[in-house]
Amino acid sequence: MTTLQRDRDTVASPTGSGGDGPSGVKRQLKLPLAPSLEKRRLQAYLLLLLIDGLVIVGASLLVSLLYIGHANDPQTVQQIELYVPLYWGAALMTRAYTIQALTSLRYSQSRSMMAMAMALTMMIFIAFFTKSSEQFSRVSTVASLFVIAGGMAWARAVAQPIIRSGCGPTAQNVLVIDDGGSPVRVPHAWHIDSREHRLRPDRSDPHMLDRLGMFMTNMDRVIVTCPPERRKDWAMVFKGSNICGEIVDPEVKELGVLGAGFGHGFGSLVVSVGPLGLRARGVKRAMDLAIAGSATIALAPLLLVVALMIWLEDRGPVFFMQQRQGRNNRLFWIYKFRSMRVEKLDATGARSASRDDDRITRIGRFIRKTSIDELPQLLNVLRGDMSIVGPRPHAIGSLAGQKRFWEVDPRYLLRHSLKPGLTGLAQIRGLRGATDSEADLSSRLQADLEYLDGWTAIRDIRIIFATVNVLVHDRAF
Repeated sequence: MTTLQRDRDTVASPTGSGGDGPSGVKRQLKLPLAPSLEKRRLQAYLLLLLIDGLVIVGASLLVSLLYIGHANDPQTVQQIELYVPLYWGAALMTRAYTIQALTSLRYSQSRSMMAMAMALTMMIFIAFFTKSSEQFSRVSTVASLFVIAGGMAWARAVAQPIIRSGCGPTAQNVLVIDDGGSPVRVPHAWHIDSREHRLRPDRSDPHMLDRLGMFMTNMDRVIVTCPPERRKDWAMVFKGSNICGEIVDPEVKELGVLGAGFGHGFGSLVVSVGPLGLRARGVKRAMDLAIAGSATIALAPLLLVVALMIWLEDRGPVFFMQQRQGRNNRLFWIYKFRSMRVEKLDATGARSASRDDDRITRIGRFIRKTSIDELPQLLNVLRGDMSIVGPRPHAIGSLAGQKRFWEVDPRYLLRHSLKPGLTGLAQIRGLRGATDSEADLSSRLQADLEYLDGWTAIRDIRIIFATVNVLVHDRAF
């Protein structure tokens, strides 16, 4: 058995490489390990929703044609217009459009039947209180329900192979990392050996965190089996990642711990889940694109003028690019207008700017004071590296006093579970500028953790409007 493989029902097939294995053989590994299944799952949910709606409409029209003599009977059309939205609402409540519904035909069919019964109950309730029950034919209504039930069971059985071919047998990407713990085998999952691929939960190494993030990219669930002394480190890495992370604990199954996962002969402690669901991420991304796109167009003349002024001052590059840590601990290049002299640029951010910093140019002092130097990050938002609102991304060499940021508070990595933002809760509270002491970082981290606790679009909008009041601030050097 190779160290890196994707389990299948019969044969475990090798997928590639990454590092020197125990036998000294180097394998070529292509990252990410698997394509994202999130979009495919969404398409599958929409397919089931469309199928259910078409079955309801088709079955109702067919019964009307056979019983009344024509399909476009007004009462039948009115019944369809009422029943379809009621069914869709009931199906969402009964979890008829979930991962389990994509992978289990029996579950999918049973949930659709439950949704039908709930929708029928609501329709009878509405008809009774609106005194319109006499408008519906009891015979055609009952006959339609039987035809709809049979049609849905058949349609979902037909759709199951299509969904399985697109989303796979589990509709999830699962990664199992063996870091020296109890052996674990999960069907249809990727299995890797941390020693072969030189992976370790080193919270003090941004590049290692970036490497772990590459392995976890597109994974819906990551399971680690490791010795007890490394569980805390893995837990903190997971908490700062936008994935569902689990740590295998052989005793969980015996103790029956609440908040644990069970499956395939082992138990695991669920230590993290992504802070935002699919719907919330969709809303936040739509807001980002709308605001960043509009702002880029509206501010284009200002951006061009500032770029020209920077170039005219010393004929140097207009933009300053620096690696920073973003969501899932991944490193990305952040864009800013260059405000320092070319020969004194600080790529790692080890030295914070001070009030009388000799590195800052004349135009640089103005654009830093007014926060104009941050405007090119609108491009980062459009690229998907950042969001309009979120924890501010920090340079990997930044210091709070004499310590790296992650050395001050072990909760620091939690802020990486969301995309970094142009502005955030810490910024509108005036917590910005140089971090001369550990207290400067602690107060900002507390604000960032508060922001992570329960995201809403309304709060993002409030933060955006509040940012206008702090664009010019006395902590910008």
